[in-house]
Amino acid sequence: MNVQTSDAIAIATAIRNGETTAKVVIESTLDRIAQHNPTLNCFTTITAEAAIAQAEQIDTAIAQGNDPGILAGVPFAAKNLFDIAGMTTLAGSKINAENPPASRDATAVARLKQAGAILVGALNMDEYAYGFVTENAHYGATHNPHDLTRIAGGSSGGSAAAVAAGLVPISLGSDTNGSIRVPAALCGIFGLKPTYGRLSRGGTFLFSASLDCIGPFARSQRDIAAVFDILQGSDPRDPICTQRPPQPCFPELDRGIEGLRIAVADGYFTQGAEPEAIEAVERVAQALGVAQRVNIPESHRARAAAYLITAVEGSNLHLKNLRSRPGDFDPATRDRFLAGALIPASWYVQAQRFRRWYRDRVREIFDRVDIILAPTTPCVAPPIGQEKMVIAGEEILVRPNLGRFTQPLSFIGLPILSFPVLSGGKLPLGVQIVAAPYNESAILRVAAAIGNSFLMSSLRED
Repeated sequence: MNVQTSDAIAIATAIRNGETTAKVVIESTLDRIAQHNPTLNCFTTITAEAAIAQAEQIDTAIAQGNDPGILAGVPFAAKNLFDIAGMTTLAGSKINAENPPASRDATAVARLKQAGAILVGALNMDEYAYGFVTENAHYGATHNPHDLTRIAGGSSGGSAAAVAAGLVPISLGSDTNGSIRVPAALCGIFGLKPTYGRLSRGGTFLFSASLDCIGPFARSQRDIAAVFDILQGSDPRDPICTQRPPQPCFPELDRGIEGLRIAVADGYFTQGAEPEAIEAVERVAQALGVAQRVNIPESHRARAAAYLITAVEGSNLHLKNLRSRPGDFDPATRDRFLAGALIPASWYVQAQRFRRWYRDRVREIFDRVDIILAPTTPCVAPPIGQEKMVIAGEEILVRPNLGRFTQPLSFIGLPILSFPVLSGGKLPLGVQIVAAPYNESAILRVAAAIGNSFLMSSLRED
């Protein structure tokens, strides 16, 4: 089988059926990483020895007739803000490199391993997850597999690019204001930001505690559903992790969308974008037979409030180092943290008050619809190093504006999947499939209904 184009479910099935072995899959994966990572710069660490040892254990378990897990032998990697036992958790920074190694895996990493998946390394990111570009001053820029001169998006850029390039079929990232969805869209793959608190953040390096979520990247809807189901469950390591019992989504994929009320986000979500970004939403809406429109009020203020909350909470985590060693930060991160440290407390309080008002208005919309479609990014991936771009005739900064359409939605903890849309020969875009909290199953039903009409073919057959 072709490991770089197969999804995780297909790989695990082939291993369990004896069509290949976990060791063969992992050795092929490590060879491909060695070949392509020097160009792509997705990985900051590769755990080759441990991966091969785990693969041998899985092959032994299968030979003995034991159940190796639903993801038996599937390679995966994690953004380097997830703890990996025996490794220092960098969170994209130079400062954290001085910390001792983690004593145990992050909960999400541990749960994937328990399901038989094999960790092959840690992935590049924006420093402290503060960015949308993964142009890291310490560890270099991650390149987009569709065009090596362009960004992969961020802050989970390494996680998205590794999946898009066929280095691993699944990966883990984190999302505060769009850090899963933006790189998923720019790299042409699936990326899920679950309901706030739905998946455990235990053993991850936080950025903004009231916004941060973790979630998976994958090349298929069923892989997203399978990984999401594995990651569900309460966890005492994360005080905000839900106590609700897991609600499996994988069995829901074949239910179809009958009965689901789907609408397209109007107003704010149709402005400030290149025409192809809006057209991508219309293509998905047409495929689903959707004509209804909804207006999410004051989304521009939601985005502004999200900026304030992110800046204040993020800078507060790093005040000591900002005072004592500012020169050791990535300059782009440092300057935004310093600005956040100067924001008046009254602004932060007012942003939180508005957050509650905005949540209630969106809740009213979800009394009328079940799913909302919106663009993920306002444009395709910009070139690496580009500071400004022109959108709708206006010159704007690249870094803050890639999250224009993601920030107002994650601001109130909604579950969202970025669905990849490709037109022949063009760079990819994404469409956000948005639902009310704890309704990930509806999102994945819609993704399955859209099918593979817009999905990319293999990026790299070589």
